[in-house]
Amino acid sequence: MLWTAKKRSEKAGLPPGTLIHIGEKKVEEVTITVIDYDETHCLEKEVKAVEDLFPLRDSPSVTWVNVEGIHEVELLAKIGECFKLHPLTVEDILNTHQRPKMEDFGEYLFIVLKMLHQPDREGETVAEQVSLIVGSNFVLSFQEGMTGDVFNPIRERIRNAKGRITKNASDYLAHALIDAIVDNYFVVLEKLSEDIELLEEQLVEEPGPVTLNSIQNLKREMIYLRKAVWPLREVIGGLQRAESPLIQPSTGIYLRDVYDHTIQVIDTIETYRDILSGMLDIYLSSISNRLNAVMKVLTIITTIFMPLSFAAGVYGMNFRYMPGLESRWGFPLLLIFMVTTGISMLIYFRKMKWL
Repeated sequence: MLWTAKKRSEKAGLPPGTLIHIGEKKVEEVTITVIDYDETHCLEKEVKAVEDLFPLRDSPSVTWVNVEGIHEVELLAKIGECFKLHPLTVEDILNTHQRPKMEDFGEYLFIVLKMLHQPDREGETVAEQVSLIVGSNFVLSFQEGMTGDVFNPIRERIRNAKGRITKNASDYLAHALIDAIVDNYFVVLEKLSEDIELLEEQLVEEPGPVTLNSIQNLKREMIYLRKAVWPLREVIGGLQRAESPLIQPSTGIYLRDVYDHTIQVIDTIETYRDILSGMLDIYLSSISNRLNAVMKVLTIITTIFMPLSFAAGVYGMNFRYMPGLESRWGFPLLLIFMVTTGISMLIYFRKMKWL
């Protein structure tokens, strides 16, 4: 967090549109891949120089340019010049701590999303910012460069000309990318659901500090997910209501479906947050009950030994003349009295259901 604040402070006092990368450098080299397609052809290649993108800007087919790695400011500035992007758009792409949003710049739409990753089954969920530029015949996607993404099924559909994606314009491609990101949220939530179920079993069987730590980690992860997903509802709703000619009415139907999925994801996250809050209350109650049970046992033991300690204390006093002190049966009778008193108190506690 301190590192993030330091990077943001570098922009203090600078004019709007100043290009500074804010975020972590997650790949060594920036990779630019291009897929240019229509109903009859599909051209896929990796571009080494930004100049190679200029001929594709006015292509009659749909062009998808995917950029992995956004730390090279000059390279992104050239891409912005190629596709005539506003400096504020390029500035927001370079800032990886953006809130999910949608902005209409007339000639293109700018969309910011959070793509969730799970590096392994045991690791925490991490979010990667994905920025989309939707033009009349192109879509630009900018990723921070995490290992892998959720777009491979879309690439396969384009390569094999399956479904509607090769028959529609760039807005449908943008919908497909957003839909892939939202659908992956369900995969992440499924894993979290399994973690919550295991945590519930631990909470019932043997709650302890490890259980409390797991609950806190999951609560923190849910807050992180909510922050990444909650604004997405406004983004999808804005795309549905947008009067931009870039969004065709036929695509609006599919955007409504993505909106429904987004609401389901948000509802699931809220449900899991409530469950974890309840689990925390159960944990605290369980620890409190365990402490009460321990105190109950100790209190009963103390109560039983109080009269025994009194009798032992009386006969432990240094007096010469005491009842039974000179009798050969004094000590056995005292022991019998002490044992009888202890057993009687146990029977009484049992009858009162204190044990």
